[in-house]
Amino acid sequence: MNLQLSLAPLVSLIAGILILVMPRLLNLIVAIYLIVIGLIGLFGGHLHL
Repeated sequence: MNLQLSLAPLVSLIAGILILVMPRLLNLIVAIYLIVIGLIGLFGGHLHL
């Protein structure tokens, strides 16, 4: 069974939960989110973890 999970929805879900739990982290979480989404866009979503 081949399970392929897209990173963008997973990252946004984690960021949303962290913002709800700790609102003071909003700036940091948004910055990290934008960097990750930018890297995914640059590499065409072919990041192998």
